[in-house]
Amino acid sequence: MDERKLKILTAVVDEYIVTGEPVGSKVIMSHVKASSATIRNEMAELEKQGYLEQPHTSAGRVPTYNGYRLYVDQLMEQNPLTDEEKQRLDAMLPKDFLTEEDLVEHASLALAELTKCAAVVANSTPKFSLISKVEVIPTGKRMYVILMITSNGAIRNKVCRLEFDLTHEQLEFFDNFVKENLSGMPLSELSDSYIEKLTEAMGTYMMTLSPLVSELLKMSKEMDSDIILKGQLNLLTSKDLNQNEIISFLDNQRELRSFIDSTFSGLNIMFSPEKDGFVIHNSSIITSPFSKDGKTAGALGLIGPMRIDYAKFIPYLEYFTGRISDMISERDEYDDEEK
Repeated sequence: MDERKLKILTAVVDEYIVTGEPVGSKVIMSHVKASSATIRNEMAELEKQGYLEQPHTSAGRVPTYNGYRLYVDQLMEQNPLTDEEKQRLDAMLPKDFLTEEDLVEHASLALAELTKCAAVVANSTPKFSLISKVEVIPTGKRMYVILMITSNGAIRNKVCRLEFDLTHEQLEFFDNFVKENLSGMPLSELSDSYIEKLTEAMGTYMMTLSPLVSELLKMSKEMDSDIILKGQLNLLTSKDLNQNEIISFLDNQRELRSFIDSTFSGLNIMFSPEKDGFVIHNSSIITSPFSKDGKTAGALGLIGPMRIDYAKFIPYLEYFTGRISDMISERDEYDDEEK
């Protein structure tokens, strides 16, 4: 493809991302030095090659999936973040965080707010991991951190605020109880019915310790499913996506797991036509990994329509994943120094 066609395709995608309307030759003339007739001919060629399409006769053109793919792979120029933008993004993250999950959750909520897309968090916990350890750590008045470690070394922390302080006897009972009933159990088997039986088996401790058991169930589901989604309303209110398809997707978010397997090797941009069976048509998924101790710990990503501002959103995403990795490392180094 010659340079002029590439410039025209780039201009069409850039304009369509902003306006959402078919792009005509007169608009392209402000980007490419050529006559309106020449641009129309080039756009017709790009349509024959499968990069553009014409919604209806006499309308301008819009990008196809192939047009978007060529754009993000070769033509797009990312907008580097300014110092002011970096400061604004930093302000959206917690300066102090009790758990890594708290940090990642803040980042995902901020990303959803900035982009008006859904934000997805995927951890790298393999399926069928076993529960190796569960510990409850008092951190303040009526506040406890529940720590869960799996057989592959994955760690999940969750803050639990209770209506009362637990006694040493209650904490000791809980510690022995989970060792006996949860150690060595696959995450996938920690079901609602099993938790209900565990709670009943606690006897007189049931009322005081059941909130901790309920949090354990939530943690196990999050670790087993590997996927947490924020900003779902952004998908439901998007004019570019089918609402029924979004509802179907939200009812079965595990479908997303198979589309993020390649995420942990670096930045990844996927389009719905590339993935057979993905229910949200005309959508895109952008993901970027974050790390802990030099190893990939998970990924943060965006789900939205194909018509999103990739040049703007990708730097946001990569900045957040970079900051998550740095902040986790800084926190761990501080903890090591304190010990």
